[in-house]
Amino acid sequence: MTPTEPAVYDHVRPPASDTDSALSPGVYRVVGVGERTVTLLRVGDADGYRVNTGEVATVDRDALAAFAPADNPDGNRPLGERVRRFAESVVWNLRAFVAGLLARPALAVVALALVVVGHQGHRVLSVPESWLTAVYFLGVFGVVYLGARG
Repeated sequence: MTPTEPAVYDHVRPPASDTDSALSPGVYRVVGVGERTVTLLRVGDADGYRVNTGEVATVDRDALAAFAPADNPDGNRPLGERVRRFAESVVWNLRAFVAGLLARPALAVVALALVVVGHQGHRVLSVPESWLTAVYFLGVFGVVYLGARG
């Protein structure tokens, strides 16, 4: 991006030395280009992490010349951080699922019993396999429903 030719979707940082600026520190995406002004949307914090602030600012094209180019904060996370966030997400989803089951413990026990009977029933019951399959899936759907809805 050249200072005189900003384009929509360019990413910039306001100058660090500009303490009089009304702009918060961070990464801004160019979302509009006029004859004399440029409209910016704040999409990253001062460390370059993605934020959803809705902050929109308009600056003069001449003032944009002092801005530094910046990386797009979308998807620029290191692999280790992405793995850590994925693991945290899995843990929180499991906690919510278990909390949903615990919200209705009697129904959860019935649904889990249906899963066990459907899966292991052929060992002690002499019923058609299709019945056990139906019982198994009914139990699975029950567990999923209760875990998701509580």
